[in-house]
Amino acid sequence: MKDYNNKEHDFQGQPEEAPEVMDVMPQEEVSEAEETEGVDEIESLKNLLNQRDEELEKQKKEYLFLMAEFDNFRKRNVRERSELLKNAAEGVLKGLLPIVDDFERGLAAIKESSDADAVKEGMSLIYNKLVKYLEQNGVKEIPTKDADFDTEYHEAIAMVPVDDPAKKGKVIDTVSKGYTLNDKVIRHAKVAVGQ
Repeated sequence: MKDYNNKEHDFQGQPEEAPEVMDVMPQEEVSEAEETEGVDEIESLKNLLNQRDEELEKQKKEYLFLMAEFDNFRKRNVRERSELLKNAAEGVLKGLLPIVDDFERGLAAIKESSDADAVKEGMSLIYNKLVKYLEQNGVKEIPTKDADFDTEYHEAIAMVPVDDPAKKGKVIDTVSKGYTLNDKVIRHAKVAVGQ
């Protein structure tokens, strides 16, 4: 029979304390191994830090290069826009020069001719040429004949009383034509509106 009063064993028969295990390596060798391991870890961390510094420098250079490239792009874009606007106006005006030449020839012909019908025909041809040129460049006349009054396209300069109720709110007369450029109003039509 077992003696349960024995102090070396607990209730389940296990010893109360395990004996301490002694280090196999002498104390000096452990500290040298730890020191070598610590030096290796420090060197590894220094190498990692150097790599990160190199990557950071590389990224800084790339960032500065991209910023300089973007600044050059922005300046070039501004320059090209101003050139485009200047050249666009130049192209439009250059297209008007033949029409001016036609007017000059017409004015010279008026001095020499006494035929009013020929002068009218010449002016009509020049006018049609100018209107065609404007249409080719996106300028269109705003229609006003029998049109409903629309504040986006028309400017009312007079209200005219009308007998016919169907003509109320409609354009009765056009004092000055209106024009759009690529569907944007550049001049409102000045009209008289039925009241």
